[in-house]
Amino acid sequence: MARTIDQQIAEAQARLARLKTRAKAGETRRKIIVGAIVTTEALKDPKIARWMAATLRKNATREVDQKELTGLLADLDAKADEA
Repeated sequence: MARTIDQQIAEAQARLARLKTRAKAGETRRKIIVGAIVTTEALKDPKIARWMAATLRKNATREVDQKELTGLLADLDAKADEA
């Protein structure tokens, strides 16, 4: 049985939505990997720690994000103070 134009459009839109979801998941995974690597290195190197703390303070402007970063910022500041 032949599909109508509307059915074909709906199927194409559903496929596009699945592809967009997959692309977003890949982007999120990359951000998690990069964040984990940079955080690990920052906790080892005072120079990176200082940069990361400053960058987070500058760009994490939402109160909920700032609260989430409190412990990490304290650890970064402690590492930066070692220099």
